[in-house]
Amino acid sequence: MKYLGVWVPNESDTIYRKLYKIFMLSLQYTFLLFQMIFVVQAWGDLEAVADAVYLLFTQASLCCKIAIFHINIEGVRELCQQMNNEVFRPTSVVHERILQIRAKNIKRLLLCFIVAAEMICLAWGVAALPLFDNGSRKFPFVMWMPVNTDSSPQYEIGFLFQELTISTSAMMYYGVDSVAFSTVIFACAQMEIIMEKILSIESRNDAVLKNVPSLTKHYFNGNKILIECVKHYQAVITFKELVENTFHIYMFFQLTGTVGIIVMSAFRILVLESERFQFISTIIYVIVMVSQIYLCCWCGHELTATNEKLHRVLYMSLWYEQDVKFQRALCFTMARTQRPLVLRAGHYISLSRQTFVAILRMSYSYIAVLNQTM
Repeated sequence: MKYLGVWVPNESDTIYRKLYKIFMLSLQYTFLLFQMIFVVQAWGDLEAVADAVYLLFTQASLCCKIAIFHINIEGVRELCQQMNNEVFRPTSVVHERILQIRAKNIKRLLLCFIVAAEMICLAWGVAALPLFDNGSRKFPFVMWMPVNTDSSPQYEIGFLFQELTISTSAMMYYGVDSVAFSTVIFACAQMEIIMEKILSIESRNDAVLKNVPSLTKHYFNGNKILIECVKHYQAVITFKELVENTFHIYMFFQLTGTVGIIVMSAFRILVLESERFQFISTIIYVIVMVSQIYLCCWCGHELTATNEKLHRVLYMSLWYEQDVKFQRALCFTMARTQRPLVLRAGHYISLSRQTFVAILRMSYSYIAVLNQTM
């Protein structure tokens, strides 16, 4: 994110760093502008528009993400500060292990998507080379360009501009996603740490029962751990609300934009007849975009599922070996965890597997309508 010029700016950034950031962002918005110009020029030609608009939706979605990310930059800063809060710091090797496993899982998933997206971008560029296109010159993507393919170095400059921009676009797309998704997975890891704390409450033996001071200490330790878990869970809820307030508009554009991307990409597959490579690459592109929206919904589902698991783990604790004070507090805690912890896009659409299925159904309906217009 830092090398792409998208990460949270620091007051210590040099003028060269700021200029580099402006340059990287201007590439993306210029690319979007050129695509919009082409769509306006080709309006009325359904096949030409379909050939360009699927990438237009992708680029527009990215530009919206970047804009929202920088508008809510203070929220991102606050999230980073909250993640370093004392209550979230691991206190044992087991807690560190939980955080590491969760972090590795989300990193691997995002890395797979970035590699797949970059391979598609590279394949599009290679396929547009004269060596693989009967010696004819053309740019990798259908869009308006201020340069033409007939003369050099205009062709080389235009080709490099498109390939460089689309490659950095793919990395930015998943780079911005990684911030939002990582914060959600961080909240899941914190709830797993709470589960580990609850299950770490020691069982009492006969020696403890016969010794009044030992029994009092046993009850005290149990209540102390429960109070720590309650404070920890309250911090997780506050953190989740901050995540939603920071990224809810971003996630809303993510869902709606991806529907448009899937629909127009699938429609492009329907209109492609003779270009086998474009057909295969577009199918792979659709698969990557569907996987990306699944990851978004999966993170929200994982948050809700982990909260439900926490509710069950609270009951599995040794509450029957604790005093009435512990049992009463545990009842209130379980009543709170029974309320679903849901992450919503736009404060309205819940991120879950059911939402993912609904998106696929909606996309299929739109594709069917467009197919009937052909």
